[in-house]
Amino acid sequence: MPITTLFLDVGGVLLTNGWDHHARRRVAKHFKLEWSEMEERHALTFETHEEGKLTFEEYLGRVVFYHKRPFTRAQFRRFMCAQSKPYPEMIELITQFKLRHGLKIAVVSNEARVVNDYRIHKFKLDAFVDFFISSCFVHLRKPDADIFRLALDIAQAPVRQIVYIENTPMFVQVAEGLGIRSVLHTDYKSTCAKLAAFGLRNEGAMHETR
Repeated sequence: MPITTLFLDVGGVLLTNGWDHHARRRVAKHFKLEWSEMEERHALTFETHEEGKLTFEEYLGRVVFYHKRPFTRAQFRRFMCAQSKPYPEMIELITQFKLRHGLKIAVVSNEARVVNDYRIHKFKLDAFVDFFISSCFVHLRKPDADIFRLALDIAQAPVRQIVYIENTPMFVQVAEGLGIRSVLHTDYKSTCAKLAAFGLRNEGAMHETR
C-alpha cells in the first residue's frame, strides 16, 4: 500500500531539541544558575509542564524564579527559545514529499507550549504540517501509546499507509507495537535511504545523494 501519511517528531528530526539538557546547561551558564539545583527542580516538574498541566510561568517559578534573580522572565524566555535551530535538509525533504506525494503530515512530539508555539511559528512548521499532536495540546506524552492512538484517530489513515520518523529508539518501539512502521532517524542520508524503501524517494530534495 502506498504511504499517504507521515508522523514526525520535531526535536532531533526537524529541529534541534527545544529544551534538553544541553540547552539547559547553556542557559544555566549564561544566567549563572546553579546547574545541579536547576536540573533537580526541572526533573520534578518537566513532565507535568510538557503535558500542558503546568503553565510556563508556573514552571519558571518552580525551576528558576523561586527567589529574586538579576534578570527578567522575558530575558530568560528569549534566550531559552533562541536555543532552537533548524535542520534545513530535513525540513526541505518533508516539504518536498508533501508536494510530490500529497502526503498528510502530522507532528507527534513532547513539547511544552511556549517552546512548541515558538518553534512552530519561528520555523514555519505550520506551512507543511497538517496537524500537531503535541503533548502540551493533548495532555499525553510519549512513550504513552495513547498519544499515537490519538494521532491515528485524527489522521484517519490505515496504519499500513503511515510512516513515523523519530530519533528516540523507545518511541519507535512503542509506535511499531501499534503497527506503525517507523524510521529511527540518525542522520539525513540514512533516513532518505530508509524512506526510499517505503517508496518515498528524495528526487530533487536538498543535497540529494547522487
